[in-house]
Amino acid sequence: MSDNPLIANPGRSSIARLPGEIKSHIEKLLVEDKLTLDELIENLKDTFPEHTEELPSRSAVHRYGQKLDQRLAAIRASTEAAKIIRNHAGDREDARSEALTAMIQSELFESIMALQEAEDMDPGTRIGMLSKAAKNIATLTRSSVALKKYQEEIQVAAKAELLQEQEERLEEMRGADGMSEELENTIRGILMGKE
Repeated sequence: MSDNPLIANPGRSSIARLPGEIKSHIEKLLVEDKLTLDELIENLKDTFPEHTEELPSRSAVHRYGQKLDQRLAAIRASTEAAKIIRNHAGDREDARSEALTAMIQSELFESIMALQEAEDMDPGTRIGMLSKAAKNIATLTRSSVALKKYQEEIQVAAKAELLQEQEERLEEMRGADGMSEELENTIRGILMGKE
């Protein structure tokens, strides 16, 4: 096996085979999104002149940038969803678990995509990893279904609690001012959404 990282693993992308410092620099520049691809390549040549032969092509940087964008978008969406749920939802319906489940599903999806893109992986190893992923997805799906059932039960209980409170208020109103039965039925219909 060669000491040259470009020859050591020919199935991986040229950027994945780069030394960590260069790869991190490329990722930083791609995330900042201030340079064109040509400017980014020139920046790499200026910053790492001793690695000119190893530096990726413009098309390799473009492909890597697209994959990085997809991953970052998935992470941003999951993170934002978790923040919104954490800030606005009480934990009565276990909304945080729902957000966590969604983030795990996102991560599993990304992992499966990465497995499909891995060119240097033995087919048997890939099948084994996909099999494990399928098992974990099945477990996650069962968890998601149980969570949704729990959330529905909580919603039903909350609605029953609200209706009980409204019924008690209606009873108080009935005794307070001698409300007619017709008005009481009208109010009850409105509260139950029947009007």
